[in-house]
Amino acid sequence: MTTFPISRPVRNLAARLTDGALWLIASLHLLVLATLIAALLSISDAGAAEESACGGSNILASMEQSDPARLAALRQEADAVPNGKGLLWKIESQGSAPSWLLGTMHVTDPRVLAMPEGAVDAFTKAAIVIVESDEIVDDKKAAAAIMMRPDLTMFAGDKTINDFLKPEDRVRLESGLKQRGIPLPLVAKMKPWMIASFVALPACEISRKAAGASFLDKKLAEDAVKEGKTLKGLETLVEQLSAMDSLPVELHLQALIETLALGKTIDDVIQTTTDLYLSGDTGMIMPMMKSVSTQTAASDFGFADFEQRIIIDRNKIMAARAEPILKGGNVFMAVGALHLSGPEGLVELLRQRGFTVTRTN
Repeated sequence: MTTFPISRPVRNLAARLTDGALWLIASLHLLVLATLIAALLSISDAGAAEESACGGSNILASMEQSDPARLAALRQEADAVPNGKGLLWKIESQGSAPSWLLGTMHVTDPRVLAMPEGAVDAFTKAAIVIVESDEIVDDKKAAAAIMMRPDLTMFAGDKTINDFLKPEDRVRLESGLKQRGIPLPLVAKMKPWMIASFVALPACEISRKAAGASFLDKKLAEDAVKEGKTLKGLETLVEQLSAMDSLPVELHLQALIETLALGKTIDDVIQTTTDLYLSGDTGMIMPMMKSVSTQTAASDFGFADFEQRIIIDRNKIMAARAEPILKGGNVFMAVGALHLSGPEGLVELLRQRGFTVTRTN
């Protein structure tokens, strides 16, 4: 079990990692990318085949014992986040049947797949289902769409990841990949965030995906198709990858190296995030991640740019594209939970577009 406080170097490392890797996990469909990478490299995690159960300890539970004052400060910060509680929201527009908005977590955890109270009934009654990208319903088509844009995932020409590495970073990267059975030359042409999308996920996620499990968003899309509902996507996977690729390669490289160095410690952060998600306490997720180190400012990781490009800009696109669909009513919309809260989250953006949005759980 992780105890707090921990040493300053580890705190600094964990904070930079969680600022990047968990935004990736929460905001993009990384299981699609992880599957593609595993197929491209013809690799498998031998440990994952045996470790289908996720490990990790709750960071906030440890903090409650070691630093209750710090935990109280985090709670105060979380309570100030607009729309920072609840996963299921009712959307109403004059003259139309109500619609529903579910905040998801892009993982295969059975507890997440169960969905909060009321969501199953709302999904069953809906005629239209909206997800971030409807391409996720077909793994082969999703992989094909990604591979059609190699410029988003691979370095061009003779350039490789080695061109961006300091000698000491090359040693760290080579060692971290070797521990996972991946020779550095095999992935040297891949952009660092592409590699990170595989190694940042816990072994249990890779294992469940390899066994055929769908993450929540994908399961909803699959069920919609099976039940004859209309399925719509708000983004293409290429648009999602383009958003990621627009950030500096140095930022992604730092995240990759530190993800590898951190190893299984990320399981604690993911466990805590999952616990917060299941309790509907989404406003606490970012304060928790940032607090892993009080010594590292968000700007150290380029966090402001990351949040703007990967969350806020996409929120605005999603709201604009969802509006005409939601106006017709009887819609079930499911997007990553971190897209809902905050002053520029989807809940507020939909209210600004004339919808009444009310938390139901």
